[in-house]
Amino acid sequence: MNDKLKPLREQIDSIDAQILDLLNQRARVAQAVGHVKAETGAPVFRPEREAQVLRGVADRNPGPMGNAELQTIWREIMSACRSLEKRVTVAFLGPAGTYSEQAVYEQFGTAVDVLPCASIDEVFRATEAGTAEFGVVPVENSTEGAIGRTLDLLLHTPLTISGEVSIAVRHSLLTGSGNMDGVTAICAHAQALAQCQIWLNNNYPDIERIAVSSNAEAARMARDDHKLAAIAGERAGVRYSLGTVKANIQDDPHNRTRFAVIGSLQAGPSGEDRTSLALAAPHKAGSIYRLLGSLAQHGVSMTRFESRPARTGTWEYYFYVDVQGHTQDPAVASALAELQSNAAFFKVLGSYPVSLT
Repeated sequence: MNDKLKPLREQIDSIDAQILDLLNQRARVAQAVGHVKAETGAPVFRPEREAQVLRGVADRNPGPMGNAELQTIWREIMSACRSLEKRVTVAFLGPAGTYSEQAVYEQFGTAVDVLPCASIDEVFRATEAGTAEFGVVPVENSTEGAIGRTLDLLLHTPLTISGEVSIAVRHSLLTGSGNMDGVTAICAHAQALAQCQIWLNNNYPDIERIAVSSNAEAARMARDDHKLAAIAGERAGVRYSLGTVKANIQDDPHNRTRFAVIGSLQAGPSGEDRTSLALAAPHKAGSIYRLLGSLAQHGVSMTRFESRPARTGTWEYYFYVDVQGHTQDPAVASALAELQSNAAFFKVLGSYPVSLT
């Protein structure tokens, strides 16, 4: 067996040496790019460029490695090279171990500085103040719908959406002991409790449920108090040394959460983009029809439409709309110009590359 493995291992060692040399060649070019960007004031992070690179990896992949695995490797290569230009700080809804933190790494790779925040509001404040160059906030869940606080803050912030990340949500019931002996309450974010309510009703209907600021905070609490159980992801369970009572307790096996990357950067077109808008319709008959008709007339596809109260006490609503394409695409630009002329309120929340997953 060793005689057969030896030449194969020698091939791997030779290939690894070539990969190492090529990676450092790429890093030196990235450093040169960083010098040019510093001279011109160009941003270090270009989400549209990185999205194009990752899509290109999948398009050119002959196998046997899978596209997702290769894209993960390439994302880390880009992250490491980007950090040679400048290390980026990203704020997220903490503490460590949340799905928001996972979304940070799936967008930026791990060669970034992270800033955990106690609330979505704090993520916005840290990014607006420049404490972090970017923030990552949850926007909507496939089971429970929109994250209202994020939508409210997007309406008035000077920040723009420059990227999105879609995360598969896999909830586990976690305790310090790995069982439910002595547990008197189950803690989680309100969204997670809602996403697992059927399973909880069937298995632990009589145990109190407590909504907390995040699932990772629930995991931290369960670590410190063995009377508490937490609903959280695997990352939080490992970080806080919890045992798994039951994995995958979410009611919807296809449960996903979509996150927005916010900051002052306006992403350019990548070829596969989404534009998010906030609108209000005039108090006229057919006003919503006219708003949406502008999109149809220019052949722009709408992928999301939902309303949210304006919180003025006068039964007014804002509408949050996602359309395919970038504001620099001619058809989208024409549609938005017409839409804006018919709207009582109009704001582009951002144009950005569509999530790879």
